[in-house]
Amino acid sequence: MASAGPHFGEEPPLVGSGGSGTIFFASCNLDCVYCQNDDISHTLDGDPADAAQVSALMLRLERMGCENVNFVTPTHVAHVVAGAIALARAQGFALPTVYNCGGYESVETLRLLDGLVDIYMPDFKYADAERGLRYSGVPDYPRVAQAALAEMYRQVGPLRVNRRGVAERGVLVRHLVLPGDIAGSEQVLRTVAETAPGAAVNVMAQYRPCSRARLFPELLDRPDPHEVMRLRRVAESLGLANVDH
Repeated sequence: MASAGPHFGEEPPLVGSGGSGTIFFASCNLDCVYCQNDDISHTLDGDPADAAQVSALMLRLERMGCENVNFVTPTHVAHVVAGAIALARAQGFALPTVYNCGGYESVETLRLLDGLVDIYMPDFKYADAERGLRYSGVPDYPRVAQAALAEMYRQVGPLRVNRRGVAERGVLVRHLVLPGDIAGSEQVLRTVAETAPGAAVNVMAQYRPCSRARLFPELLDRPDPHEVMRLRRVAESLGLANVDH
């Protein structure tokens, strides 16, 4: 575990009044060259922890008043996350659980998480497989991400919130707009709408050149704000619920 605590910088439906109880895991199953959290996701720096220790932390975050427990980059430690959720629930843990991932997930593993995860928050990064290989180091990103999204949506459906506007269950997809439409953003949104009708989506404008982005001239710009706004309108026209910071 790299860090943990109430986080108030997540999407509003996750933050509420108590913050999202984030648990950041060191390392990641993707190798995005522009990662804004590369000090965590591109290292193994952190404290070793087993399922019992993670479950104890979940219960502490609940006592602190967090709205949920949010597992960040959990893919490579999904077995520990599953065990921790089961142990915490056996001790009375009652908050929603959030699986906050890069979208490149095994459907087989997701099926094993059915009933343990309340809110799936995947990225959907690219419409083109070559871009996924070039910038995130994985083949077939769109195919894998779409199959994973379909399974997540099958389990929990569209995002549902309580009377306070805080998420309780469902899918919230993040998409980071890259400069020069490198991500194929409009096609990404159409794929999300076809795969998870009515899902919430955050079309994110906060890209900046980080990590190894300086090695890729096409990644040195910032996304056009007008293009971001256009994509948010596209998302709305496709029936996706816009959620942003």
